[in-house]
Amino acid sequence: KQWYQRRVRGGFKMVLLDNDGFLHALTKMFQNNRTSGSVTLVTKKYDGRTTRAAVTAPENLCIIRASDNKSKITTIISNKEVTKFQMSYATLLRGNMDSLKKHEKSKERKDKKRKDL
Repeated sequence: KQWYQRRVRGGFKMVLLDNDGFLHALTKMFQNNRTSGSVTLVTKKYDGRTTRAAVTAPENLCIIRASDNKSKITTIISNKEVTKFQMSYATLLRGNMDSLKKHEKSKERKDKKRKDL
């Protein structure tokens, strides 16, 4: 796959990576934001066009974007590579979601629910 960079609003550069490069960069992104910060992941169906002109896609493609406050990375996955990528991606997510904070419900909400019953 090709690499490209483009200027986007806010001064960040979005980088298109191959699948292994994306997973490696995502690992670094998770490590840099482990103590404070966040990583946003977006998955969408991708039709292969870079302009607004109508194009018929030869195959089903999926685009995955990851961003934090400093950088944005992107990869495009074809339907032939989905299972291999998903296994690696799931392992990566499981390994890096251990520092999530548990959301505690307030006592008032619990009491309100009991009264409604």
